Amino acid sequence: MSILFNNVTIKQNWELLSPWKQDAYQYFQSMIGEKNDYPCVPARQGLKNNMLRFGFLDNVDDTKVLASSLKEYGDTSKAIGQYTSLIIFIPMDDDTQATVEDYQVLFWDLLSDVTNYDTSDWPATIPDNPEHHEWEFCFDGEPYFAFCATPVHQLRKSRYFPYMMLAFQPRFVFDELNASTSYGRKMKKVIRQRLQAFDSIPAHPDLKWYGNSDNHEWKQYFIGDDDQTLSKCPFTRFKQRISNLTKMK
Repeated sequence: MSILFNNVTIKQNWELLSPWKQDAYQYFQSMIGEKNDYPCVPARQGLKNNMLRFGFLDNVDDTKVLASSLKEYGDTSKAIGQYTSLIIFIPMDDDTQATVEDYQVLFWDLLSDVTNYDTSDWPATIPDNPEHHEWEFCFDGEPYFAFCATPVHQLRKSRYFPYMMLAFQPRFVFDELNASTSYGRKMKKVIRQRLQAFDSIPAHPDLKWYGNSDNHEWKQYFIGDDDQTLSKCPFTRFKQRISNLTKMK
């Protein structure tokens, strides 16, 4: 049985969804589909053409559910379409003391912990060092661009969502959306213009093209409300694997 939804199956199962799940989906629909100012044009196309897949975690500790969602999505993503992405919604405690930095730690903990359920080898074509300019988060052999939005972002509205929201975009959706194609360069210009109008501050300086020697994808996954950036990637998949092997000896 599928644990993911699309626009059609969401509507078919609407009455079975808890109120927070209905609210999260409706907010997403309004933000991406009904309004025409959200910066990410491909996301709007994906929603319009039923290429997005949606999953829900009942709490932030459900890393096994996240792993199952990524596995199911990865098995079918290539057949869905050019603008596909996996969107995950997570309810959060109403903690008025939580900061953007708190969510940043939580995001990287999730990304690191979910790889404990990944039984596939890291893809040979993707470097395993996040400091390499061609590194990308991978799960079940598939590379993804990961994105996080939170309830505490204020200045960067493009990173605000009333629940914690994760988005995983397969690397293949960027085959035509890169610096080497006229379509990619044109789309980047459009997105940057929309981003400038949507957010209260300029685009973060870490937003660069994948594969460029001065780019680090992990820095784009979680962007705060200022221009600060972490000095080192918090992703710990390989540290965990080495630690586990050491304990077994």
